[in-house]
Amino acid sequence: MEISQLLKGVLDLAVLAVLRDDDGYGYDVLRRLRVAGLEEVGDASVYGTLRRLYKAGLLTSYVVPSEEGPHRKYYSLNEPGRRRLTESVSTWRSFASAMENLLKEAK
Repeated sequence: MEISQLLKGVLDLAVLAVLRDDDGYGYDVLRRLRVAGLEEVGDASVYGTLRRLYKAGLLTSYVVPSEEGPHRKYYSLNEPGRRRLTESVSTWRSFASAMENLLKEAK
């Protein structure tokens, strides 16, 4: 099974989780996902997910000037985003539990 296919279904959840405690800009979010073990996540996927979550009203954004290059657009989790994260965590845990039960039976 390819990791990239699994990532498509959970990237929203992963990005929301990364932004739960600390705001971040695109590359920072990508780096934190990779440090967490999602090495296969693509740059374009993360940037697209951030834009989509922002347009859906789940993130807010602000720009921070940078002396070392272009300004950075930071994203933060707002209240609707926190609610979505809570709902998605519940859904994920239920799904993961069902899969774990299926895999135990497949021994």
